[in-house]
Amino acid sequence: MKKLLHSLLSFFLVITAFGQQRPYFQQKTAYQINVSLNDIDQSLDGNLKLNYQNNSQDTLRFIWFHLWPNAYKNDRTAFSDQLLENGSTKFYFSTEDQRGYINRLAFKIDGVVAESEDHPQHQDIIKLLLNRPLLPGGSVNVETPFHVKLPYNFSRGGHVGNSYQLSQWYPKPAVYDTDGWHEMPYLDQGEFYSEYGSFKVDITVPRAYKVAATGILSDSLVSGSSKTLEYYQDSVHDFAWFADKDFLTIHDTMTINNQLISINIYHYAKDSNIWSQASSMVKKAILSKSLWVGRYPYKVVSVVENARNNAGGGMEYPTITIIENTNSTAELETLINHEVGHNWFYGILGNNERLHPWMDEGMNSYYDQRYVSEYGIGNPEDKSNTPTFFKARMPQDVEQLVLATIIGIRKDQPIETSSEVFSNNNYSTIAYTKTANWMKLIENKLGQSIFDSCMHVYFNNWKFRHPSPQNFKHSLEQTSGRNLDTEFALLIKKGPLVAAQKKDIRLAAFFSFKETFRHHYISIAPAAGYNFYDKLMIGAFIHNYSLPLSKFIFFAAPLYATGSKNINGLGRAAYNWYGSKGQKLEVSAAFTKFSGDSFKDSTGHTRYQSFRKIVPSFKYVFANARARATVTKYIQWKTYFIQKTGLLFNRDTINNVDLITYPRVNKIINQLKFGMENTRVLYPYDASLQVDQGNRFIRAGVTANYFFNYVNGGGMKVRFFAGKFFYTGVKTYLTSFETDPYHLTLSGPAGYEDYTYSNYFYGRNEFEGAAGQQIMIRDGAFKVRTDLLNAKLGKTDDWLTAVNFTTDIPNQVNPFRVLPFKLPIKIFLDAGTYAEAWQKSKATGRFLFDAGLQLSLFKNSINVYFPLLYSKVYKDYFKSYIYEKRFSKNISFSFDFQNLTLKKLFPQFNF
Repeated sequence: MKKLLHSLLSFFLVITAFGQQRPYFQQKTAYQINVSLNDIDQSLDGNLKLNYQNNSQDTLRFIWFHLWPNAYKNDRTAFSDQLLENGSTKFYFSTEDQRGYINRLAFKIDGVVAESEDHPQHQDIIKLLLNRPLLPGGSVNVETPFHVKLPYNFSRGGHVGNSYQLSQWYPKPAVYDTDGWHEMPYLDQGEFYSEYGSFKVDITVPRAYKVAATGILSDSLVSGSSKTLEYYQDSVHDFAWFADKDFLTIHDTMTINNQLISINIYHYAKDSNIWSQASSMVKKAILSKSLWVGRYPYKVVSVVENARNNAGGGMEYPTITIIENTNSTAELETLINHEVGHNWFYGILGNNERLHPWMDEGMNSYYDQRYVSEYGIGNPEDKSNTPTFFKARMPQDVEQLVLATIIGIRKDQPIETSSEVFSNNNYSTIAYTKTANWMKLIENKLGQSIFDSCMHVYFNNWKFRHPSPQNFKHSLEQTSGRNLDTEFALLIKKGPLVAAQKKDIRLAAFFSFKETFRHHYISIAPAAGYNFYDKLMIGAFIHNYSLPLSKFIFFAAPLYATGSKNINGLGRAAYNWYGSKGQKLEVSAAFTKFSGDSFKDSTGHTRYQSFRKIVPSFKYVFANARARATVTKYIQWKTYFIQKTGLLFNRDTINNVDLITYPRVNKIINQLKFGMENTRVLYPYDASLQVDQGNRFIRAGVTANYFFNYVNGGGMKVRFFAGKFFYTGVKTYLTSFETDPYHLTLSGPAGYEDYTYSNYFYGRNEFEGAAGQQIMIRDGAFKVRTDLLNAKLGKTDDWLTAVNFTTDIPNQVNPFRVLPFKLPIKIFLDAGTYAEAWQKSKATGRFLFDAGLQLSLFKNSINVYFPLLYSKVYKDYFKSYIYEKRFSKNISFSFDFQNLTLKKLFPQFNF
């Protein structure tokens, strides 16, 4: 019964999601636009005449208009917000002259001045109020001048210097269909939905420019220093054009069913070798889609190379596409095939891409896969500069690997998801790759011959119209005679399209991502380590890390120490459960063993004092309500079972000799941590509450980090810490001494204070030399040290609070900018106080501080600190205890390898 109810519910959801409520209709438009380019102040001046025909059964009293150049007006637009969510501050921190807008609008309807209203939410949409009701079957003539201040090309349109990419540049009515109005803001992730009609566009540019545009060049007129080019195209829903003085052109023709098609290529001289065969690539793209889907109906195809290397592959417009700079002919052919293919899935079949991106990107990607299979072009991912080592371990199709990884950790979204709701990763992997796989699934069910017949019928019935998912389903079923409820139900489900096959186990050197849908790899690689006591350690790194991620993951790294002659190493095993909403539970256990100290006795024999720990733990990551959310919240429990070799001196009074023993000391520390992290690109932050409990103490601390972005790059990190130490019994001199490593300290803790042995320390228990200058960023995180005192300054078994500032040096005041290389120097400032400083008899002052320069290397995983200013109490300490080389001996450094995560190394893969 439950299975039956589930099947009925799925069918109902499909019908609800894809059903049409009213008989199909489609509005009609006819544009006449005159526009001129001013390449001095980077602007357009134009005049729009639009005939708008109401083919609906409704009486209209207004028309929503898109004024999409206003998406670049300021940082309070949907476009700006989305770029920030997708991890880019390039527009948010842009300058005023880099931004753009559209103004000088003066609408008239049938010659009479008309009023408009602002959209309540979006600056790039207005409501044009009609002077009279527009009855079914009627039409109105809309006219307005307009001025566009062109932005720098942050997204799809604008300019790069004096190279111009003009897309979404004129006032455009929103679509009105059976679901009502579709007014929508401009977005970078999420494309368009526009009414079909005709365009007659006169473009005036300075005489030296070459222009590529939608449609046929029907006339041209040179007048003095400028020229006017007239373009016309029927049965399209958009118009784009590009202008550059440096375009090189290739013109060619092809014939399909006795129709002559002009092919125009616009590229730059530096890429002539790669682009020399571009026209033949266009022909193959046109021929293949005409054969598989339907005959290309237009008389022109144009392909333009983008002036900037940041187009995200390319962008399509009716009869014309723009392609980013490429590194190889194989990559160019792949992009040309994809972007030219959009003439079918976007240009001719004009579905609502914002709501159903899969009908455009996914269907087109299916034909990309078929094209590669048919014509056998090279792998575009196989860049010539990729080392052979990595080529041998990478899959042929990286997109399939990423898709499987996202599905494996259950962070995928259904195919039927609107563009703006997709996470950044899912937009490309689900809307493109998974949909292509879904199309292949239908092809396999129907057979390729029947499938192609279905696509031809669908194309011929719906070209120059706005098909919905239900229209597509109905067309396939009518032509094939097959029921496709099961396949279309997959559009609203997460997870794999087909059950995964059973995998075997294979050995690999280092790692492998090849055919991971068939194999579980156990990989072996050489490993090495070093510390002050063990010296060089060599061994092996054995692991099963691969993509997609296994639920059970492990690594083991046994190491032979050339100094201590011990077998050391570390390892970890974990099992992960992934919830349907993105939550995760991880249960793990880790093991570590190294030398943490050494002692040379009177005979010259060195005894190495090792530590070892076993750490079982669990971590629960809470689900997010939105796939695009950047906040992660978790709770984590760890228990540290630690055994270390101690050092004990005794006196044998009978034999009158000293006895040295090395007892095994065991301790258990329980740790509970609540944490949250927001990885947003603008002002990211994290915070955690950690409670540690051990023999006779409880230690609690709150740590928070906040990053303030600077306009020109870099920023300032602010760290806050507040902690409290509790004795669980009576405080005595003995308990105070025994719990000393757990006390709170203003200075960054030294190795012996890393009581969970969680940080890498070069010389964990050294107090002299370079090894003794290492600290860890915990507690107060001051960079000055007073380790030579019996009681360190700023150390307390009560409470402590501190704030730390670390800032990049702005270029305009950075004295190191004169160097021929970028020196990663920052400025730090620490300030804090603690319980004892507030005692009446304390002479150190209530608030302490230090400041100086910080050298940060390898994504802040290695930091070197040069304290230059500090409180008087620190200055007195240095004078009293450090008699020579005070500056060099006051330098400290930290290794923060535990914070170097894959997310930081590869932020584009936000797994």
